Amino acid sequence: MIINKDELSEHIFKSVKILAQLRSEEGCPWDKKQDLKSLKKYLIEETYEVIEAIELNDMRSLKIELGDLLLQIIFQSRIMEEENQFDFLDVIKYLNEKLIRRHPHVFGEDIAENSDDVNLIWERIKTEENDNNFSGDSDILEYNKSQSALLQALELQRKAAEVGFDWEEIEPVFDKIEEELSEIKEALRSESKEAASQELGDLLFATVNLSRFIDTNPEVALLGTINRFIKRFKYIEKKVIEDELDFENMEILELEKLWQEAKLKMRR
Repeated sequence: MIINKDELSEHIFKSVKILAQLRSEEGCPWDKKQDLKSLKKYLIEETYEVIEAIELNDMRSLKIELGDLLLQIIFQSRIMEEENQFDFLDVIKYLNEKLIRRHPHVFGEDIAENSDDVNLIWERIKTEENDNNFSGDSDILEYNKSQSALLQALELQRKAAEVGFDWEEIEPVFDKIEEELSEIKEALRSESKEAASQELGDLLFATVNLSRFIDTNPEVALLGTINRFIKRFKYIEKKVIEDELDFENMEILELEKLWQEAKLKMRR
């Protein structure tokens, strides 16, 4: 598919104009009252819906959800334009500049033979950008707090690893998970809910560290599990209805048998 430049410009401009109209005096009451903070939850929701469409391999939904995500970007850009901060065109311009600046092996004279070379170039450029933006204060663990707890944990661990606070092999990561699990059991034996909650947090943090070692995004992994759980539970629900059974009167072993059956069928 070849994108027509004029058609692309026309439709992007139309979207920007629609948002401007929705935010105008004669526009939509709901759209007019929104601000950056009120839109945060919608930005998060749309991002998760994009990920869900990818997980389900639903390309029609993906097309729709990407449009909804783009709407949030145009919406927030419009609010900033009203406050004389920047507009959607500024966002696009900065994106283009950053893409070119961060890919000198494509648009410049650097050479990258493989993904490892690309990562080295990427880290060098990020360091240069951070040096240019240096304010005088140094904070190794400065990170983005406006994200899920799983992703905050992942970013914190990456920051710490950059200065050597990290294991070199994966085995100590497994040891740490087992240690935290045993500490939860100990907290439960002492009947301390507060201690158990803290140890559960430590276990989750250690598990996120495992995701880093196996190069897996913990948020995406958990979302995948949630989607699989829903599919398998729907299978159980369907079987219970077909066999004219009652959830409340079924033993856990009966439900577990259906669960294992669902797992086998989903793998086919």
